[in-house]
Amino acid sequence: MQGKVVLVTGGAKRVGAAICRRLHAAGATLAIHYRSSAQQALALQKELDAQRPGSAVAFQAELLDMAALPQLVSAITERFGRLDALVNNASSFYATPLTDIDEHQWTDLLGTNLKAPLFLAQAAADELRRRHGAIVNIVDIHAERPMQGHLLYSVAKAGLVALTKGLAQEMAPQVRVNAVAPGVIVWPEGEEWEDDERRRKIVAHTLLKREGEPDDIALTVRFLLNDSPYITGQVIAVDGGRTVNL
Repeated sequence: MQGKVVLVTGGAKRVGAAICRRLHAAGATLAIHYRSSAQQALALQKELDAQRPGSAVAFQAELLDMAALPQLVSAITERFGRLDALVNNASSFYATPLTDIDEHQWTDLLGTNLKAPLFLAQAAADELRRRHGAIVNIVDIHAERPMQGHLLYSVAKAGLVALTKGLAQEMAPQVRVNAVAPGVIVWPEGEEWEDDERRRKIVAHTLLKREGEPDDIALTVRFLLNDSPYITGQVIAVDGGRTVNL
């Protein structure tokens, strides 16, 4: 990926940071997007820059602000002169049982997981077509099998799967668009996920009988961006076989 510029949303920590590190190791220049994780984003920028000067820059943007999305793309192309790939990784995640759903939750969960990826792809479309680039969306295995008590999140990720396939049609033949659907990779933040028994039961449903690592997602993203010139409109589950065994 020498000379390629990649924007990773939510790239400052967790899976996003693993994606940035893996793509950087393959030679890419990274635009690390963050909303509020400035400390982590700047630390990652410093880490990557120490390995290859000028190869990473952190960009702050609120993805729910539609006006900020074309500004983000413009800032990246002004800084690096190009944009070759977009990884829509940023995501809100929390429980929304049907009886408790309100409009704020709808706006937040559908906004970060579906609306922002759509309008960011729109903002980047001309540049990605010019570069014959690629998009990878981070979806979820629960896009097809909704997670109990997480109705809006599941709906949003299902929409992102549909968006992946629709964008693949809309942006062909110049731009390839695919998705990665993680399974048990990094446990969500929150007290409800600290239950060891709950975690054990979830892991037991994987065929490989273990948790995955953020780098498992990062390796798949790199493959879809760089090593799969004839793949588009596809969703790859990286879940240790959990969806086969549910």
